[in-house]
Amino acid sequence: MVVILGSVNADLVARVESLPREGRTQVATGYAVHAGGKGANQALAARRAGADVALAGSIGNDGFADVALATLREAGVDITRVATVDGPTGIALIHVDARGRNTITVVPGANALVRADAVADAALGPGTVVALQLEIPIDEVGALARRAHRLGARVILNVAPPAPLHEDLLDAVDVLVANEHEAAVVAHGAGLPADPGPFCAAAADRWGLAAIVTLGAEGLVAADASRAYRVPAARVDTVDTTAAGDAFVGALAAALDRGAPLADALADGAAAGSHACTGHGAQPSIGTRAKWRGAALVVAASSVIEAR
Repeated sequence: MVVILGSVNADLVARVESLPREGRTQVATGYAVHAGGKGANQALAARRAGADVALAGSIGNDGFADVALATLREAGVDITRVATVDGPTGIALIHVDARGRNTITVVPGANALVRADAVADAALGPGTVVALQLEIPIDEVGALARRAHRLGARVILNVAPPAPLHEDLLDAVDVLVANEHEAAVVAHGAGLPADPGPFCAAAADRWGLAAIVTLGAEGLVAADASRAYRVPAARVDTVDTTAAGDAFVGALAAALDRGAPLADALADGAAAGSHACTGHGAQPSIGTRAKWRGAALVVAASSVIEAR
């Protein structure tokens, strides 16, 4: 079982020729509303990668709530731990340019009220993979990470959006996932090297975890206690990078949940992330495992392991 505590949003997506700049009014070429939020996106990605998934979070009592949950319901994600609170559902304001790049402003709304106790101890244990991100209060992230770690669950922390992290949180993490910018923030706060490869090795040694840094079109690097890993990105026609990182984390969590070694999980995650770049929007672009494996996007796991 994959258990995710995280954000649930409605994404308001504007397609533009170029990303907005300060003081400039821009006319969009298109507009859409999709389900989103890092927690919800990763839950959907894990489910579409074949895992049984439960999502805990919060939505508001407004019209965006149904939009935010519709795709999760259809996919069979357990949303019984998603609470309805007084106030607005979280939203993300997303601009996507002609090259598929994006800028995102997140308005937390109900996500600011997410609580770790939405996940009971009974849902945690050695048979559980817990995935966490930082679009909800970091104190709640830390509380669930430490409790899940104590009960024997495997804990994945996606450092998105980036924030300095306390040592006691990192001590409870088994797999740390960041992009280059996010890794640099963690590195600065912890006194570690900012370069992705050395960062992964140093983080693995310091906190006894597997550290992963995604590099966009360059793939990813990772390290655990005994090995280093490098996975190239699949070559795809990118139309929108929104949710590529979430697709990676969800597929990674699903692979680890079914007992795959880290090399296989990295290969699956990279394939899912690459596939997500080929579609518009967050959740609409997240494919099934059959779809991204059928598109020959998976790098052979044996080719990603390097010596440390």
